[in-house]
Amino acid sequence: MSDTAFATRIFSGIQPSGGLTLGNYLGALKRFVQAQDAGTETIYCIVDLHAITVWQDPAKLRHATRELAAGFIAAGIDPARSILFNQSQVPAHAELAWIFNCVARMGWLKRMTQFKDKAGKNAENASVGLFAYPALMAADILAYHATHVPVGEDQKQHLELTRDIAAKFNHDFGVEFFPIVEPVIEGAATRVMSLRDGTKKMSKSDPSDMSRINLTDDADTIAQKLRKARTDPDPLPDSLDGLAERPEARNLVNIYAALADMTPEAVVTQYAGQGFGTFKPALADLAVEKLAPINAEMSRLMQDVTEIDRILGAGAARANAIAQPILEQCYDIVGLVRSRP
Repeated sequence: MSDTAFATRIFSGIQPSGGLTLGNYLGALKRFVQAQDAGTETIYCIVDLHAITVWQDPAKLRHATRELAAGFIAAGIDPARSILFNQSQVPAHAELAWIFNCVARMGWLKRMTQFKDKAGKNAENASVGLFAYPALMAADILAYHATHVPVGEDQKQHLELTRDIAAKFNHDFGVEFFPIVEPVIEGAATRVMSLRDGTKKMSKSDPSDMSRINLTDDADTIAQKLRKARTDPDPLPDSLDGLAERPEARNLVNIYAALADMTPEAVVTQYAGQGFGTFKPALADLAVEKLAPINAEMSRLMQDVTEIDRILGAGAARANAIAQPILEQCYDIVGLVRSRP
């Protein structure tokens, strides 16, 4: 662990690889807003370079990038208080990623379970970018000397690799230049599960649209999906222990808790002994109350993509002002010759 003091700075990013879901909102966007409102310096990135590690339709990628920006803003991210931009507009991400490709070891990357999951049995035909994805993620974070990163459990291994890369760089060059970043994993519903299968994560890639709440869903659709969410016939217990073997019930309790800013224990206490005929309509009403305004604001913002592009460009300029000097110092440490103005 470095003894160098780094100013607290939060960085996180989301891929524009499809529509935003309730899982993205509760696991990421809602927490991003809380960090912003706490007064911490916050940098939020739409990681479009990560998205192209698998093939993307160009028109759909542009739309998804703008829709994600609209989702950030509609959820409460203020581009004046947080830095909001898309990754490809700041060259430091790609440039620093190459240096980290030369720091990271092949064995480290081969252990990354996400590559194995995404590549499957066809690993030989996967892109080099997909394999080197974690080095780019490390560059995303360390280009800003970020100290804290809100992540889901599925990204924790990549963040550990970021720490390894920072530590190896510092050791190799005898410096304390990059911070050893800390993960921020907390909250009742940081991992929101499918509405059809409580053992699987809610995903925009699930073939069943009924498995997820999309932030583009209107109020009636949100309510219908939650009322039809898979549950079991038993009433809610009087303690969380009673949900241990009931993944669908526990998922709905977690979602209610996160939307209402309550603990899961408090939700169980409030609804103990009541069946899902009572609980699911209450959850549907709460979800509509919280999500319908976000849906409406996203729709309004998407009517003016020129303004979204302006916001992303302004955010990229602010991000570049932080990242470029850090990159220049990194080049000097590595020994790369740069012309001086």
